[in-house]
Amino acid sequence: MRLSFGQRVVLGLYSLVLHLVFPVTLYHLVWRGMRQRAYLLRWSERYAWLGDRLDLRGSLWVHAVSVGEVLAARPLVEGLLARHPDRPVLVTTITPTGSERVRALWGDRVTHVYLPYDLTHMVRRFLDRARPALAVIVETEIWPNLYVECGRRGIPLMMVNARLSPRSLRGYLAIRPLAALALEAVTLVAAQSRADAERLMRLGADPGRVVVTGNLKYDLDVPEGLPAQAARWRQAWGPARPVWIAASTHPPEEEAVVRIHARVLAKHPDALLLWAPRHPERFGPVLAQARAAGWRVAARVPDGLPGPDCQAFVVNTMGELLAFYAAADVAFVGGSLCDVGGHNVLEPAALGLPSVVGPHTFNFAEATRRLKAAEGLVQAADADSVGTALLDLLEDAPRRRAMGLAARAEMQSLAGALARTLDLAGVLLDPGGR
Repeated sequence: MRLSFGQRVVLGLYSLVLHLVFPVTLYHLVWRGMRQRAYLLRWSERYAWLGDRLDLRGSLWVHAVSVGEVLAARPLVEGLLARHPDRPVLVTTITPTGSERVRALWGDRVTHVYLPYDLTHMVRRFLDRARPALAVIVETEIWPNLYVECGRRGIPLMMVNARLSPRSLRGYLAIRPLAALALEAVTLVAAQSRADAERLMRLGADPGRVVVTGNLKYDLDVPEGLPAQAARWRQAWGPARPVWIAASTHPPEEEAVVRIHARVLAKHPDALLLWAPRHPERFGPVLAQARAAGWRVAARVPDGLPGPDCQAFVVNTMGELLAFYAAADVAFVGGSLCDVGGHNVLEPAALGLPSVVGPHTFNFAEATRRLKAAEGLVQAADADSVGTALLDLLEDAPRRRAMGLAARAEMQSLAGALARTLDLAGVLLDPGGR
């Protein structure tokens, strides 16, 4: 990849800004470490000091920034391991929670380190060790120095499950020359939808290198034995009680969850709320809010599972959301009552679980639209309407079953992105197929 004079200037200015703010990274890690201790560990990886621990010539490198992207990449990584057993697989993340998911899912089957900061010398040290035959970026993480260095080294770079919301596009357009320079180094963009593809092309992706493959999350496999486990759990805490789950919630939504569950308990005193905050640092505050509401409260750690008299159960672990979805009657998917943009509505759909979301779903706009059209999901305008929709569903078992079946059928009809993505990766690994 050869850069023009103008492109070198743009990249140089970006790198200069990064060097000027670089000392802030130390304070950021310490500040995050005060809330989540794992941020105080493994700093050498974040600065690409890998020693002799990484030497993966010809590896398949997959970058998934955090938990959501790791879960989206799960079938892809499994597919790469199966199709290319002779190649090492490297998975990088940025967050400790993403790191925990990688280790829990694959253990020693893959190599894992944190992705370093996007400074040229760090990127080069990282690539000198990783030496990938293929770089795969899950969803949309645009790092100009990393992308350009891959281009310079002739490493095929593939963005998979790529998405770009209208809001994110507006943000990137402010630095379009830099974003376009990074996208020029991308060999192939596999977009979730036509709308995502068009926005990425508007940002600077080459139309000849953009294909629509669909959303990998439609290919979600439900772990074998999960429904039976959910049935055992329900039997233990009371099979006839109404159970709803508030999943991946954020601080602005927590008060709404408390108000909604108070409404539910007023009509159904035996109801149970399963509450899974999005981030670990919210486990403690959510427990405190549930107790302050006067409810009988338990938590995954240390209590294990809720008892028959428990009114609110806080899921204060990571990676178990699917299991608790499977044990609920209806789901509220968080991040949608605040300007976060919503979280994964496809997980409850894969389990045949009806769900309710708020108005802010731009992160999963296409999936929300399809599930809503299929009558497998309810989208409400505000917190009060979310509460009303949840109550209505808790009181209408036939409608819940119909919505769950519709949601699962929609998921199955849209599967296939995984096979298409793996086929394209195979083409990029073939020098004659580029």
